[in-house]
Amino acid sequence: MTYCLAIRVDEGVVFAADTRTNAGVDYVTSYRKMHVFRPADDRVFVLLAAGNLATTRELIDEIGRDLDRAPNGESLLSVDYLFEAAQYVGGLSRQIQERHGPAFVRSNVMGEVTLILGGQIRGRAPDIFLIYPQGNYIGVSDETPYLQIGETKYGKPILDRLVHHSLALGDAAKLALVSLDATIRSNITVGLPFDFATYATDTFALSSQVRIGAETAYYQRLRETWQKSFVEIFGRLEDFPQSSVDATGPGAAATDPSANFATGPDRG
Repeated sequence: MTYCLAIRVDEGVVFAADTRTNAGVDYVTSYRKMHVFRPADDRVFVLLAAGNLATTRELIDEIGRDLDRAPNGESLLSVDYLFEAAQYVGGLSRQIQERHGPAFVRSNVMGEVTLILGGQIRGRAPDIFLIYPQGNYIGVSDETPYLQIGETKYGKPILDRLVHHSLALGDAAKLALVSLDATIRSNITVGLPFDFATYATDTFALSSQVRIGAETAYYQRLRETWQKSFVEIFGRLEDFPQSSVDATGPGAAATDPSANFATGPDRG
């Protein structure tokens, strides 16, 4: 399994991905799931992939082949809009899956790949798109400025609570790391190291590329501080009420519904 996410904020875009590809008891491997393309000075693209590794590898190779053949044919150099890049990459992905479809069926292998494509083309705003195995895509909004693929459920709650489009780029990267950390705490199929890339609007080059492992000092400090904060905040919460009347306050009805709960074998 895997977990990749991208966050679009006013200052730019953050991309993050784990590197685990197999989580069996005796066999764990790592593979880079973040791929960067800067085919010209007026554009930059970052692609995150979750799914079949062979499909992903063939897709990356075909994107590179088309760039080598430019300006002949469609490529990341020929598109004028980022959504056109999403259409192009989605079409390549679908073609590869259809090409090997019969073999996938015979071998009972899932050949699908789900992608996040983001970046910027000069004259357009930065954006991110989730590309489905079928080749179609969706984008983000200011209300929900992030996309996830892979094992998404564990890292989603913290994003829903804290992410917003006016978040600083550095804070968005920090939030992405917390989301990834929450995921590896609960699911063995997602693992270190993590790959991060940040892109600042209208720069047309990545602001940073960082790989974070278990021994990375910053990650150790963040993880420890985050855990301590949870414990401290939990300790400051009010004590749990002993009855429904306690829970609702002095104005509650005289009858306590909790009196109807079963309390043991002598319940009448």
